[in-house]
Amino acid sequence: MEGLIKGLADVAFGDDDRNSRDERSRSTWANVVSGEDEDQNRAGESSPSQHGRRQNLEENQWERKGERMPTRHSHQEDQEENTYAAQVTEQQDFSETQKEDNDGWETVGKKKPARRSHKVQKEQWQEYKCPASEQHYSDDVETNGSLEPSQLELSGLSEACNKLWELDSNRLVPGNDYQIDCGDGKRVHERSDMAEGLLFSWVSDEVFRKPTFARFCSLLDNYNPNEGYKEVVTEEERQEQAAFIEEISRTAPIKYLHKYLVLKDVAPESYQEFKRMLTSLWFDLYGRGGTSGSSSAFEHVFVGEIKQTGGEQVSGFHNWLQFYLEEAKGTVDYQGYIFPRRRGEIV
Repeated sequence: MEGLIKGLADVAFGDDDRNSRDERSRSTWANVVSGEDEDQNRAGESSPSQHGRRQNLEENQWERKGERMPTRHSHQEDQEENTYAAQVTEQQDFSETQKEDNDGWETVGKKKPARRSHKVQKEQWQEYKCPASEQHYSDDVETNGSLEPSQLELSGLSEACNKLWELDSNRLVPGNDYQIDCGDGKRVHERSDMAEGLLFSWVSDEVFRKPTFARFCSLLDNYNPNEGYKEVVTEEERQEQAAFIEEISRTAPIKYLHKYLVLKDVAPESYQEFKRMLTSLWFDLYGRGGTSGSSSAFEHVFVGEIKQTGGEQVSGFHNWLQFYLEEAKGTVDYQGYIFPRRRGEIV
């Protein structure tokens, strides 16, 4: 939930100026990561390793009989072998096949072999476009701890963030919900790639079935990632925004956040008014890159924007879930982590 606090804080900043653009082209984040373009027949195929184990077992059985296993070349086997060969070739030629259809994103540096595109569950997304009153939401989350901020939490933001973390029963568990490989670290000025593989080894499919995660993902294809392009918000997209705000408002961290901000005199006491405040803070459009109505706090912080400087600089993008989806697609390249700065150290 640390990203939530940053999302509120980042609203006041919009420091980049570029040439204005009036064009509009929808990004297709969710369509690509859902794997809709993949061959539908792959789901029923046996993996090469399983096929090899069966073949070795059959060969051993024939050898024990003192005979040689007959050669079989069925049409189905030839088709499976050709499909596997095509998959291997596709993996080897990844840098060539990803030149197009990247929604404006381009991987910087040496491209690494990408995983198979993650299939985000989208069955219920159409329902998110309905009026908020017609949608089905999760029950309010019950908490064992108090939602009332303590004096210690009110006096220190770090303590309040720790409380948000404790209240987040929906957070992911390493090894159970996901696995990452951080690679090696480097200094902030170094440009070498210190990670041979991807940051995310895997993320469980169950993560994308969680209501808050699913509603969040449904918002990602509402934006043009290129900075300076005027956004056009449809009525259906507004319904998706309202549905997302309503869903997260039923969780303990958001309820705690409301109480915290009320005591800080920066949020209304009415919870309904608070939800309208969140909607305005995150989704109201403002100017960036020289074009009015081209950005929002949600787009900048959680989706990310490509600067008009050769396509190699991205602003915002403070969101691990979006990073994972783009890494699965092959449009970002994780190159290691930055060593934390030591106290008094000048970098």
